[in-house]
Amino acid sequence: MSNNELLRTPLHALHLELGARMVPFAGYEMPVQYPLGVMKEHQHTRAQAGLFDVSHMGQIRLHGAGAAQALEALVPVDIVDLPVGMQRYALFTNEDGGIIDDLMVANAGDHLFLVVNAACKDQDLAHLSKHLQGHCEVESLFESRALLALQGPRAADVLARLAPEVKSMTFMQFAQVRLLGVDCYVSRSGYTGEDGYEISVPVEQAATLTRSLLAEPEVKAIGLGARDSLRLEAGLCLYGHDMNPDTTPIEASLTWAISKARRADGVRAGGFPGAERILAQQLDGVASKRVGFLPKDRTPVREGTQIINAQQELIGQITSGGFGPSFGGPVAMGYLESAYAVLGTEVFALVRGKPVAMEVVKTPFVAQRYYRG
Repeated sequence: MSNNELLRTPLHALHLELGARMVPFAGYEMPVQYPLGVMKEHQHTRAQAGLFDVSHMGQIRLHGAGAAQALEALVPVDIVDLPVGMQRYALFTNEDGGIIDDLMVANAGDHLFLVVNAACKDQDLAHLSKHLQGHCEVESLFESRALLALQGPRAADVLARLAPEVKSMTFMQFAQVRLLGVDCYVSRSGYTGEDGYEISVPVEQAATLTRSLLAEPEVKAIGLGARDSLRLEAGLCLYGHDMNPDTTPIEASLTWAISKARRADGVRAGGFPGAERILAQQLDGVASKRVGFLPKDRTPVREGTQIINAQQELIGQITSGGFGPSFGGPVAMGYLESAYAVLGTEVFALVRGKPVAMEVVKTPFVAQRYYRG
C-alpha cells in the first residue's frame, strides 16, 4: 500500500508539525516516534504523562434495549450485568473458539460504546451488523470521532485541570465529560500498564483538545514505538501478534477475560461462538499457551523467533519481543508447549541460528499501576 493510499487520522497535520516520523500501520499513516525518540518517549510516559493519537481505532455505538443481550451472544463476557458507567475488556470469538478481535465495551446508560482494533474494525462492524440486526442499531463512529490516550502517573492531574471530576474515576470507569466545552467520552483505562485515560472526542475538536493537553508541562506526544514497548512490559497482548483467529482465549492466557457468568458453571454458561471448545479447554487444558520470557544474555528476541528445548526440538514461537526500557533488558512473550510453560523453565530462542537461553516468567515485566481507588 503506497503512502497515497494510507488513511490519515484527524491529527495528521499536527504530527507532521511536531516532527513525527510517520509509518504505515493498520492501513493508516501513523507516528512511530517524535524527535524525542522511542526510548525517552517510553520513559516519559512512565514518569509523567504521554499523549497518544489512537484515532485509527474503531469506535461504535449500539443503541436499543436489546443491545447488551445481543452483544453478549458474540463474546464470552458478561455484558447484560455490566453496570452503567463501567467498561469491560471483551473478545470476539469464531465458531472454533479463535479470537477474531479484542475490544472494550462500555455501558453509557442509553447505549453501549465499543472500541475495536484498527486493522479489524471494518470486519467487526460487518460482524456486528450481521448478528445484531433486528436486536439493536449499530452506529459506526469511524468518521466522526477521534481517540486520544493520556497515559502516565501525572495523567489524572493534567486532565483534572480541564474536568475535576475525572480525578475520582477509578480503573475501567467510563463517563461522558465536557472538555473545553465539548462532550467527550472518557474512560480511565489504557494500553501502557500505567494509570491514564482514553478520550473520545468529535473529529472537529480533536486538534484543539490535543494542543491544549500538549501545552501542559507534564505532557509529551508519544508514538507507536513507545506504545508497543510500554504494552509489552505491561504483558498486554497485541491483536494479530499475540492472538489471532487460530488461538483461543485459553491458549492466549486470557482465561481471566471469560466472565464467571459465562463459564461452564455460570448462570449464563456458554452461548457465544466457540463456547464448547473454549469451555472444554478451560477444564482439560491446552497443548500450548502464551507465557513470558526473559532472555538470559541481554539478546533481544523478536517476533517470529522459534523456541527449542535442550534437545533442539521445536516447542514454541515468540509473538512479541524487544528491549524493555523500564525493565532494563530484553523481554518477550510467545507460545510454548504446556509441558515447558512452567515458571523457571529454561528454553532457547533460535537467534540467527544460535540458541539464546530464556527463562519462562510471569508477566507483567513491569508492575501495572492502574488507579483502583
